[in-house]
Amino acid sequence: MAVCARLCGVGQSRSCRRRQRNNQQDQGSDSDMDEEEGEQIVGHTGPPHPESLVDLPPELLVEIFSLLPGTVLPNVALVCRKFRQILNTETIWRKRCMEEFGMNEDLRKMEARGVSSQDLYVKRVSPRVKSGRFMKLLPDYENMDYRDVYTHLLHPYRHILGLWQPDIGPYGGLLNVVVDGLFVIGWMYLPPHDPRVEDPMRRRPLFRIHLLDCKKATVECMYGHRGPHKGDIQTVKKDEFSTKCNQTDYHRMPGGRQEEFRTWLEDEWGRTLEEIFHEHMQELILMKFIYTSQYDNCLTYRRIYLPPTMPSDLLKPGLFKGTYGSHGLEIVMLSFHGTSARATKLTGDPNVPAGQLTLDVDLSRPVILPELEQQRKIEELSQIVMRIHDEVQGEAEQQASGASATGRCAAEGACGGSSGAEAEEGDRGAASDSCQSGPEESNHSDDPLPFVLPLGVMARNEVYPRSCRKCFYGTGLIAGHGFTSPERTPGLFVLFDEDRFGFIWLELKSFSLYSRLTDHLDHAHAPSMERFEAMLRNMQSWTS
Repeated sequence: MAVCARLCGVGQSRSCRRRQRNNQQDQGSDSDMDEEEGEQIVGHTGPPHPESLVDLPPELLVEIFSLLPGTVLPNVALVCRKFRQILNTETIWRKRCMEEFGMNEDLRKMEARGVSSQDLYVKRVSPRVKSGRFMKLLPDYENMDYRDVYTHLLHPYRHILGLWQPDIGPYGGLLNVVVDGLFVIGWMYLPPHDPRVEDPMRRRPLFRIHLLDCKKATVECMYGHRGPHKGDIQTVKKDEFSTKCNQTDYHRMPGGRQEEFRTWLEDEWGRTLEEIFHEHMQELILMKFIYTSQYDNCLTYRRIYLPPTMPSDLLKPGLFKGTYGSHGLEIVMLSFHGTSARATKLTGDPNVPAGQLTLDVDLSRPVILPELEQQRKIEELSQIVMRIHDEVQGEAEQQASGASATGRCAAEGACGGSSGAEAEEGDRGAASDSCQSGPEESNHSDDPLPFVLPLGVMARNEVYPRSCRKCFYGTGLIAGHGFTSPERTPGLFVLFDEDRFGFIWLELKSFSLYSRLTDHLDHAHAPSMERFEAMLRNMQSWTS
């Protein structure tokens, strides 16, 4: 405020300028003659230079204020009446809406994008004639301005924009909250129908926020098949919010639970229960419907970030859809941590829930594939991977024994020098050299290599790439129902291209294919690697 006041020409700075003008009037005639000569040379006197912001023309002040963050503009309006009047200019607030929230449309020509007509219109039916007319559920924007939109819609709900994971037990999910036209909409992202892993993601609106009048934002639940209805959003704490439906009867269908289940199954799996012949899969599907439908869109969401990108990454990190046998398609987040690549589940199942580390790949242990005929033999591939797995376990045991020996030596004072540490380092280096001496040369080559799945390995999608770039040793997480007896089992990570990778689960004799999620996601990137790793740790604690 003090800075703005001085810029406006009030306070001590004005008296200083008054004294300066008096001193200038007391100057001698020589300076007056110099000024007259200067005027004669120029031909005319120009306008006086502005001494503060308040002296600038209004159109220039509009340009200046439109560059300031919208959060500071209310303070600028308190400086003086001129500033307050200028801040009523639509151009300023339109630019803030565009730059801070990506709202590029003309307010006077606004229509909602990405929302089906079923969600925007409701048919008012007359019971007598069984007909009616459609009534649009959009507010009247002609009496609104960009300042109202920024002040009462975009800015108050800015904290919920971005990616979130709903707390739905082991199943998790992926919610993306975006500014869509004059709406703030929460889109639930659903994988494509199994096993079409390379199809685009499906979206379903769960809630929306908009202005019914100039001063009040309205929250509506979009769950169910009867159109938008009353809802509520509450901020639980930082990076966490909850939604509540106030009219859950809108979620019910005339045919009862059976009709709701048939509709849900067709939307979730793209088929009927009779078309699913596997009995175990039918049980899993019914279990998921019973578990998820009880929430009635009353959920708690926790913020998640996209992983940061580093120049040394094997491929661009991000979100991928993957095949998980009878559980269908699930969403994972691939991130890189030094010489390790990790895939964390965003959606899960009763065996391995959301938030768990499904794949852990050791990028320092590349694998050279044998000839195609040898690749077809599961025994040959298992022998190669298990040899590396035994080396990894051996090194882990050596490190554990070395650490305990070092602790005993430190306690007893019986060890001299650093011979034990040097020997341990030498063993580790020898083991690393023995592992990488062969594959290291191929690790730098991106030439496509022929690839075929071993006979007997089950794949949900029969169409998979027949060439790959690189292969690495890794482990996958398996567990019993209810996440009982979890263990990491060895497998082979296969990089096909920038947007696809796979994993061969040797113990399960199954293959998972992963395809990149290509949707553009705003407000989703992690501020730092430290914040991202902290988020991963929290995700695992949510479901553990």
